[in-house]
Amino acid sequence: MNLSESMTGMKRTHMSTELSEANIDDKVIVMGWVQKRRDLGGVIFLDIRDRTGLVQVVVDESSIGHEAFTKSEKIRSEFVVAVEGLVEKRTAETINRNLETGTIEVRAFDLRILSVAQTPPFQIETESDVREDLRLKYRYLDLRRPDLMQKMMLRSKLTEVTRNFMSEEGFLDIETPMLTKSTPEGARDYLVPSRVNPGNFYALPQSPQIFKQLLMLSGFDKYYQIVKCFRDEDLRADRQPEFTQIDIEMSFVDEEDVMSMNERLLERMFKEVMDVEIELPIPRLTYQEAMDRYGSDKPDTRFEIQLVDLSEIVKDCDFKVFSGTVKSGGSVRGINATTLGNLPRRQIDALGEAAVSYGAKGMAWIVINEDGSYKSAITKFLSEETVAAMVEAMNGQPGDLLLFCADKNEVVYNTLGNLRLDIAKRLDLLKKDIFKFVWVTDFPLVEWNAEQKLSLIHI
Repeated sequence: MNLSESMTGMKRTHMSTELSEANIDDKVIVMGWVQKRRDLGGVIFLDIRDRTGLVQVVVDESSIGHEAFTKSEKIRSEFVVAVEGLVEKRTAETINRNLETGTIEVRAFDLRILSVAQTPPFQIETESDVREDLRLKYRYLDLRRPDLMQKMMLRSKLTEVTRNFMSEEGFLDIETPMLTKSTPEGARDYLVPSRVNPGNFYALPQSPQIFKQLLMLSGFDKYYQIVKCFRDEDLRADRQPEFTQIDIEMSFVDEEDVMSMNERLLERMFKEVMDVEIELPIPRLTYQEAMDRYGSDKPDTRFEIQLVDLSEIVKDCDFKVFSGTVKSGGSVRGINATTLGNLPRRQIDALGEAAVSYGAKGMAWIVINEDGSYKSAITKFLSEETVAAMVEAMNGQPGDLLLFCADKNEVVYNTLGNLRLDIAKRLDLLKKDIFKFVWVTDFPLVEWNAEQKLSLIHI
C-alpha cells in the first residue's frame, strides 16, 4: 500500500532544535525522519529527527482526527514525515533534560507521510556498533547517524571560518588545475588517460605545489585554496588516497610570518567552531627533539610519557644486547609506564609482541615492586649501580613498569613512540576534550624511508 503523500502547501518553518520555550503557542511545521514511535493507545509520540537534532511530536486522536491518527499508526522508524502543529510546554514529569528540545513538544493537527521506509539494516543512532562493510554498503543510512552528521557539519563550519579568515588576511582564493603533468612528489600519481592524445596521460595533483609557486612568480603574493589532492598510496590511519588540504602560499615573508598566520587561523577555528581557547604562541620542538622525546615527528603532547636515552648509562655494562647496540652506533632508550607494574605477565608479553610488530627484535622490561625490589629477566646481567641509575633516569617509582628498546635509532623511535601511545590508551590519557599543539621545526633535508625504500626530500 502506497502511503506517500505530497508536501504541497506545507513549508517547513523550523528545524527541530530551533524550537524552544520561546515558541510556545506558535504554529509550526517540522519535517524529518522518524527516530522512534511510541504508541500509548489513543496517543502516539514521534521523535522527529533532522540534521540539528530531535523534537517530540504528540499525535492525539482528539486533536488530529481519526483519519490522520489511523495513518500515524502505520508510521515506523525512518519514515519521512511533515507535521504541522502547536508548540506546547511539557509537563514537569515528562521533561527530558538530555534533549535540547526536552522542555517542549509539538502537538500535531496535520501529518503527512512523505516517504515510506523499509526496516533499516541497522539502528540509526550515535556510535552504532555495526560492521564497517555493512555501514559502507548503506552509506546513505550511515550518514544519518547524529555523530557522523555532526562531523560533516563541523567540516562545513571549519571551511566557512577558514574562508572568512583568509579573506580578512588578504589572501585570494584561486582554483588550480586538477588535470596536469606528472611532477616529482613523495608518492605515486593517479593517471587519467587523454582521449585526444592517445597514449598520453594526465596526472591528478598530489598537491598544488607547482601552481602556487607559479602564482607567487606572477605577483599573486597571497594565495590559498581548500583543495583535493590525490596520492596512490596504501591506506593508513592518517592517510588515504584522496584527501582535502588547506593549501597556502605567501611571498615577501619569513617563517615567523607563516607560523604566526597559521597560529591565528587555528585560534580562530577552535574558538568559533568549538568554543575552545588555544594558547598562543604554540610551543616549538626541533625534529630531533621531537624524535628524542616522543619517538615521532608528530608527537601527541597531551600526556607526559617521554623517551629516556640510557645509552651512556649502559654503554659499558655486561648485558651485550645493550652495550653492543651502543658500540655499533645504535641507542638504548626506555619509557616509564607509570602504575602499570601490576600488569599480568601475559599483558607485558603482549606489549613485547607489539614492540616486535613495530620493528624491534624484542623488548626488555623491569617491574618496580611496591617494596622497591625489581622483577625482570635482565637485572641479573646488570650491576646494582647500573639498574639504580636506569631507574633514577626514568624517575621509576614503586608500581611502575619500565620498558626498554635497544636497536638502530629509527627502530627505537618507532617502537617506543608507538608503545608510548599504547600505554596512554591503557592509562586513559588520550582525552578527546584536551587539545595540544606543537610546531616541529628543522626537519632533515633528506630522510631515508625504509618502508618505501627511497630517500625523501623535505620541502
